[in-house]
Amino acid sequence: MVSYIETCQRALRAAGKMLINKLGNVDVRQKAPSDLVTDADIAAERIIVDLIRNAFPEHKVVGEEETAGNPRSVSKEGYCWVVDPLDGTTNYAHGVPHFSVSLALLHGRDLLVGGVFDPLRDELFSAVRGEGACLNGRPIRTSRIGRMSDALTGIGFPPRVNEDSPDLRAFLKAVAHFQGVRRTGSAALNMAYVAAGRFDAAWSYSTRVWDMAAGSLLVGEAGGEVSAPNGSLLDPWSGQFLVAATASLHQEIARLLVGTMSTPSDD
Repeated sequence: MVSYIETCQRALRAAGKMLINKLGNVDVRQKAPSDLVTDADIAAERIIVDLIRNAFPEHKVVGEEETAGNPRSVSKEGYCWVVDPLDGTTNYAHGVPHFSVSLALLHGRDLLVGGVFDPLRDELFSAVRGEGACLNGRPIRTSRIGRMSDALTGIGFPPRVNEDSPDLRAFLKAVAHFQGVRRTGSAALNMAYVAAGRFDAAWSYSTRVWDMAAGSLLVGEAGGEVSAPNGSLLDPWSGQFLVAATASLHQEIARLLVGTMSTPSDD
């Protein structure tokens, strides 16, 4: 019997191979102002969806492109795969070599397996609930950084940020507390980097289930913590503001960011 994690890894690599082949030769359109989609997003999602449905026809699949950006339309019961076929579309469309494919399996609200694949670096981050997290098959752990002033963190914004945006004000308030802040353009890789100890924390002001499911499992299985900023358990389907960090940093960062939560749009 094919395992869930084997299916996840195979799907990520198949989609990643296609993305590399199309890099520099894509059709780009706008889903919304500053929110791009390419024909590569759609093709990568189709590869993943077809592979999963062939392996597990009884499972549901939620993809960023297939569901038109509306995970609320999908039942949360039973087994459900969530797909971000190209996390970092704007980077990809401009030829910036930093993007990923993200895939996770949930049963209800429980995360079972997840993976984030960086095809250009051939780095496959994967995790199975209760079995730890790996990078290309080797175990990974979060860093041991215990002070925000020593921490390098990744940040994610909504696609469009106005001058008076609460997200921007919160960022300006928080940035002075860290050694460095990076807006990389791929929330999934931000969280994978936390799991691997490259980043010490990551946060996103608005999330969808496909943005954060795989990364949340990676961080948790690597010894870190993921929550809403008030410290409450994060529901993958909620679209809540997300904080992921080493266990020693998590509460301090969450306290700093309380009150800065954004409500994700329906774009």
